[in-house]
Amino acid sequence: MPVDAVEDFLVYLAARGTSPNTVRGYAYDLRDFFGWLEQMGLPYAVRGLHAPSTLLIMTQSPVELVIFDCDGVLVDSEKICVKVDAMIMADLGCTFTEAEIIERFVGSSTEIYTAAVEERLGRRLEKGWQQQYQHLYEAAFEAELTSVDGIAEVLNRLTTVVCVASNGDHTGVRRSLELADLMDHFENRIFSAADVRRGKPAPDLFQHAARSMGVQPERCAVIEDSAYGVQAARAAGMRAFGYCGGLTPSSRLEGPGTVVFDDMRILPELLATTTP
Repeated sequence: MPVDAVEDFLVYLAARGTSPNTVRGYAYDLRDFFGWLEQMGLPYAVRGLHAPSTLLIMTQSPVELVIFDCDGVLVDSEKICVKVDAMIMADLGCTFTEAEIIERFVGSSTEIYTAAVEERLGRRLEKGWQQQYQHLYEAAFEAELTSVDGIAEVLNRLTTVVCVASNGDHTGVRRSLELADLMDHFENRIFSAADVRRGKPAPDLFQHAARSMGVQPERCAVIEDSAYGVQAARAAGMRAFGYCGGLTPSSRLEGPGTVVFDDMRILPELLATTTP
């Protein structure tokens, strides 16, 4: 049976409401098949998946909470931020290429960002130095920000409880969701790195979100688009879904327990395989 047919069959079963135990049985039976493909070096990326992801998901416990990152997952902001970051760094007198910014700073905490800039400059920056540049982000977002392609459809289809956990501050996250017309999906279920001692890649933020929502880590699915984000999700003991439809390449998102995909529209099917 061709790989795409196998994958489609498993997703079809889950989408049709087949019991999780039955679907898992098929998944276990096919595990050797995917192992053989890997040994043979044959590709198995189909329907937006970049790993034998359906098998990985189907052998886990049901998802009770879906935790979304904001930038690059809900709102298409990463490209905007990279351009503004480059402008800011040039103004400070240090140079990072856009490729460097993507690799080093997308999804990172303010502390990591500041430390890297200070290292490149060879001097310390004043506390709160970023505030003087905040208007640049705000103006760019007001003019250009949109939702990530397919995410509105995904949120309308999901029946699992959802929340947001972002390294951004509460004000910025809320404004981004408002501009992208997504705020109604999350109400007050928004968590920020400002709520915890350490932002991503530390697991603190995701753990805080799960505790606040009353869900065990192993029952949480985290949707991320950065290496820092999937690292934080894995460290929190949650299953990670790495969306590579934006700036971060799939290779930087791959890792243990991580499903990598490039089409946001298939997310409900991926999650449905472990949702009661």
